[in-house]
Amino acid sequence: MTHSPDDNDGPPPGGSRPPVPPAAIERPDVLAERLARIEALLTTPARGTFDEAEHRLLPAWRRATRGEPRWAATSAVVAVLVIQWVLPARLVVPPRPLMPAVELALLACLIILNPHRIERHSRVYQVVGLTLTGIIGGANAYSAVRLIGGVVRGTDGESAGHLLLNGGGIWLTNTAIFALLYWELDRGGPAARAAGERPVPDFLFVQMQSPDLAPPHWEPAFLDYFYLSFTNSTAFSPTDVMPVTRKAKLWMLVQSAVSLVVVVLVVARAVNILD
Repeated sequence: MTHSPDDNDGPPPGGSRPPVPPAAIERPDVLAERLARIEALLTTPARGTFDEAEHRLLPAWRRATRGEPRWAATSAVVAVLVIQWVLPARLVVPPRPLMPAVELALLACLIILNPHRIERHSRVYQVVGLTLTGIIGGANAYSAVRLIGGVVRGTDGESAGHLLLNGGGIWLTNTAIFALLYWELDRGGPAARAAGERPVPDFLFVQMQSPDLAPPHWEPAFLDYFYLSFTNSTAFSPTDVMPVTRKAKLWMLVQSAVSLVVVVLVVARAVNILD
């Protein structure tokens, strides 16, 4: 009994496999459609609504998330107000209650606009936040100029300990001010970051470069910007957080210059007094 080629279930002589039927090969148009879907999934920008697969692909700092809690930034502002209140009268803007009253009023406005989490993005909120930061910065600049003026003229009349305490308070206030500034300006501010509106950052954190080393829900918050400001004030240059945009580089340059002047003059004067 003879068998036709179709009835032969085994491999042909020589051990080679039979050719794949044309129907089993995926058509080019179907394959191209699949590749287009994969590419669209990998490059979809943050829009605020994602399915589960997109959430796994995009890092938290690039997609819409819940706004960060307000307590960290509020605590920094309150700490600055306390420092400014305990400075000697000759170093603060007269009358003494004026600046704290204005700063507390602006802080109350910010809390009313976003009481718990900073999620409501509005021009008014950003203007009030930057105004508060600017007023605090102006008051601290006044204190720094008064302190440095007395140091240069040799008329400060302070002991080394008081001089270091006052200079340290001004330096720490300057650190908090620039932390607030970076926090308010990076990618449009905290509310804009929560909405995932701008994909290009002003500051590049390590977790952005190596997302596999960070928790899946990591995104920069106020404490990250305070760390950035503190390291820039002590090293007088970027450390592990790099400025990306020109405005970020400019503000870091200004902060380094201010910190350098305050630290060098105050420490030099204190050492001179001790000698």
